[in-house]
Amino acid sequence: MFYRKPCKNLTANLLVLSVALGTCHSIAWSDDDDDEEIPFDEAHLFFELNNTDGDLGIHALIDGDAWKKLEIESPNEREMLDIRVKSRLRRQGLTELFFESAEPTFDELPPRRFFRRFPAGIYEIEGVTLDGEELESETELTHVMPAPPGATVNGEPMAEQCDEEEPLFDITEVSAPVTIAWDEVTMSHPDADGGGAGVQPPVPVSIHNYEVVVEIEVEVDGEEFASVFSAILPPDVRSMMIPPEFLAQGDTFKYEVLAREKSFNQTAIESCFEVEE
Repeated sequence: MFYRKPCKNLTANLLVLSVALGTCHSIAWSDDDDDEEIPFDEAHLFFELNNTDGDLGIHALIDGDAWKKLEIESPNEREMLDIRVKSRLRRQGLTELFFESAEPTFDELPPRRFFRRFPAGIYEIEGVTLDGEELESETELTHVMPAPPGATVNGEPMAEQCDEEEPLFDITEVSAPVTIAWDEVTMSHPDADGGGAGVQPPVPVSIHNYEVVVEIEVEVDGEEFASVFSAILPPDVRSMMIPPEFLAQGDTFKYEVLAREKSFNQTAIESCFEVEE
């Protein structure tokens, strides 16, 4: 998946920390078990499916009072994440954490096995503040993935092959102005061997928002970088005109449309278009 800046509630700076995975020992978070726990301001676990590339990953967003310890416990009471802040950073504390797992393709990690690895249910997120108070929230992780939002560019269907070196290269050719539109997503993923492997038959879903991301590689002073336009849109909006100022940077663009369900589980599709003069 190419670069995409998530919405406000899904953006954080990821720090490299000492993390222990898959252990099942218990941790004494506080010397006083009678202390009242403080909930995190945000505590989310969710899945992201790249429907175009065929891969799944698990993400988390945690935000709240400054903390020096944090752990996540799965529904079977196994600790799957353990972070302990060290040295000067321990004195400063952390307030926000966003992470995303590796996303091997379905050939490497079939969806059914992926969902068995991360069972649906209530996950506990616990921490300790700089003052030694306990933080604790619960979040529900579900296997309900939105169906992919089929998209068009100026009414033209999505390109299926965006690598110009491949024989089936079929980039969508359009003229400015450029509008990306997509179908309303009302059901979960229909593919029992893909993104819908966790829930069959498909069930109705409630979309929290859609996201559109457009990217172009540009060169400035001999260096290349990705220039990105992104927009978060409410569920009743299903089209977006790309600003002419952004299109003026070049002619070949990649784009992504993402449907985010109320649980934060999200499904993305990727494609490309070329703007003709």
